[in-house]
Amino acid sequence: MAEKRYRSTFYWQGKRYECASSKNQKEADKKAILKLQALERGEIGISSGMTVKRWAQEWIETYKKPTIAKKQYDDYVSQFDNIILPVIGSMRLCDVKDIHLQKILNSKLGYSLDRLSKLKNRMNAMFRQAYISNLINRNPAEFLTLPKAENGTNRSVTDFERSHFLAVARTHYAGLMFKVMLYCGLRTGEVTALDWRDIDFDKRRIMVSRAMESGTDKMKEPKTKAGIREVPIPNEIFDELKSLSGEPYAPIFIRPKNKGRYTSMSRYRAWNSLKNEMDISMGAVFDKRKTKDYKMQTTKVLSIVAPDFTPYCLRHTYCTDLQNKGVPINIAKYLMGHSNISVTAKIYTHISDIAIDNAAELINNSGIYGGKSEEAV
Repeated sequence: MAEKRYRSTFYWQGKRYECASSKNQKEADKKAILKLQALERGEIGISSGMTVKRWAQEWIETYKKPTIAKKQYDDYVSQFDNIILPVIGSMRLCDVKDIHLQKILNSKLGYSLDRLSKLKNRMNAMFRQAYISNLINRNPAEFLTLPKAENGTNRSVTDFERSHFLAVARTHYAGLMFKVMLYCGLRTGEVTALDWRDIDFDKRRIMVSRAMESGTDKMKEPKTKAGIREVPIPNEIFDELKSLSGEPYAPIFIRPKNKGRYTSMSRYRAWNSLKNEMDISMGAVFDKRKTKDYKMQTTKVLSIVAPDFTPYCLRHTYCTDLQNKGVPINIAKYLMGHSNISVTAKIYTHISDIAIDNAAELINNSGIYGGKSEEAV
């Protein structure tokens, strides 16, 4: 005798659904109710009623992952998980309005123009595809307005940031690695790839000939021949480097726990750890509360470190320091490892008061104009 099946059917958005149970009709009806609720929450099927979170995941995996590099893919996932989805992820795709997306952009006031543009463009691309796929009637991200932002993605560290960075770096486990970026202008992949054979303490120079590939842990030659260069080691870090000198083929900078070379992820964590200590040093505000199990939980409620304070800021600062010290642009191009002097010029065009004062001192002391100043006469 065939087993009896109890069935419960319903319609949602014009489509018929059926749930079955071998127990009783009540069980089948319960399954139908739960499925209807899941459909309404956008957890089942591709439709206008699906959640933004589910559509974002579908869109990234289907339309972006096959066409972009791993690092860019990780950046997409991070931006959606940390910025977009916490605000609108639980909303139905068809319910999102332009005001919801504009508020997300406005909440990131202080970001660089590049970061804001990426955020805007990615929301636009996701909702445009939903429109093309006939899931929504219009693209709510089409006419968003960027809030006021600084033009460009890179900047030098401020005097305030530099003082706290150097204070924290003195004791932080990865402090010296990041100080080498500040004082020698190395890229993150270049500083990670350094071995002791790359240091010539007699000439006080670092030989840059390898780099960790962006987004991976593979070692390779620099992108261009210009990346291969010798960089002077300044007094600020010379003694500290020399005191740690190791075997020629051993990595200079190693993780404190397993003593292995830094990976992209461990370097990222080290930077965030250093930034957190800087935040504390600068006066970040924390809130301590008891959890349900009566344990104390500390939450940062006000961060002081700027969101665009990145490792590249250290390298950018090295270039501006070269300018302030009067280093010619063609030498700076070599030390930075730029293949085109126009890249260096973009930094050197930001003339500082220090550079002007140094130029004035050189002019006054060199006798360029054939005589001494009136005060010296």
